[in-house]
Amino acid sequence: MSSHATPVPMMSSACGPLAGMAEVPGDKSISHRSLILGAMCIGETTISGLLEGDDVLDTAKAMRAFGAEINNLGGGNWSVHGVGVGGFAEPDGVIDCGNSGTGVRLIMGSMATCPITATFTGDASLNGRPMARITDPLALFGAQSVGRKGGRLPMTIVGAVDPVPVRYIVPVPSAQVKSAVLLAGLNAPGKTVVIEAEATRDHTERMLAGFGAEITVEDTEEGRVITLTGQPELRAQHVEVPRDPSSAAFPVCAALVVPGSDVLVPGIGLNPTRAGLFTTLREMGADLTYENERIEGGEPVADLRAKFSPQMKGIDVPPTRAASMIDEYPVLSVIAAFAEGQTMMRGVKELRVKESDRIDAMAKGLRANGIEVDEGPDWWAVNGLGHGNVPGGATCASQLDHRIAMSFMILGMASNAPVGVDDGSPITTSFPIFESLMERLGANVTKGVL
Repeated sequence: MSSHATPVPMMSSACGPLAGMAEVPGDKSISHRSLILGAMCIGETTISGLLEGDDVLDTAKAMRAFGAEINNLGGGNWSVHGVGVGGFAEPDGVIDCGNSGTGVRLIMGSMATCPITATFTGDASLNGRPMARITDPLALFGAQSVGRKGGRLPMTIVGAVDPVPVRYIVPVPSAQVKSAVLLAGLNAPGKTVVIEAEATRDHTERMLAGFGAEITVEDTEEGRVITLTGQPELRAQHVEVPRDPSSAAFPVCAALVVPGSDVLVPGIGLNPTRAGLFTTLREMGADLTYENERIEGGEPVADLRAKFSPQMKGIDVPPTRAASMIDEYPVLSVIAAFAEGQTMMRGVKELRVKESDRIDAMAKGLRANGIEVDEGPDWWAVNGLGHGNVPGGATCASQLDHRIAMSFMILGMASNAPVGVDDGSPITTSFPIFESLMERLGANVTKGVL
């Protein structure tokens, strides 16, 4: 059973046009990293716009357990009094990361080169996810790990007493793995080098540079080579968290499939390593425009305007784009159901080891709602029926996965019969205001009944 409370059934049904402004929460990836890097500085780091979902709050608790002073100042404003690189104290108790794969993997990396021991656990979903992809490279630094069969949580990490720098080629595109290695490299002497054949979201590199670390990024024949000089003195600073493109995906996609809709989603980060979904939607024929394009905190930002788009067509999504939209494939599959023709999604085996097996979860739910889905180990294809032709009418298993639950809520807003999920409670991990925001736009989402 999950650490979430009693399951909360949810149902979504057809509604009138969605309209208005959808102010989504802060970026989850940047929120996690702000707390962790702030804890590794000397002095006070201030953060505004922090995502106050369960995942990020669990990371804040973890940083407190390692000795940082973290205060919630209200209104999304937080302060972090850090302990410096290598200054983490050994926690008194077990570190519970709830549902957060990003949180636990980044935290493991940040403590792996400190001479301390920490035990990590999570909810049923997180404890089922493989961690060897993190513990294998951390072992190269000198850290040791003991966990359940298959490299699963609960797991104890014994940090390296005399860490050594590492040169590591990331075997699969994963920003979490890359980031864990870089965070571990902060407290190792010399230069830690990470090589990725395919570029993944680069928030860690950007933020490390912003906090004063010596880091270089070079594109070579070998791939993207990231070199970090260890044992810097990071500079405490102010972090302005942009709004989360992964959360923005839901009101954007809802507006595209609900007749007559016109929704503005302001201040969305369009970092090219994150914005693959929006590029894909426009290629499918979505009426999605970028307004007021600008740079904020070194990141490209725009206001997204999404309008009802009944003429969308299925496309073959380039596999090279997968890393930039890996969390958005579930809701893309919903859009694909309302498009005409097949949408093919390749190079996405990472979806098999997220909070759930997201290909399996979405395929089962879409089929139950009258959509044909084909799948393989690292690909899936949705055969769209076009606007007005999606039957709906089924209740889907959310698999303790927030993005699965929200995606099926979007499906129900434009299908011919309501769509339910057995448990919507995981939504609070990343998008605690999802229900209220969608209702303000005009959606018909009900909780606690099926």
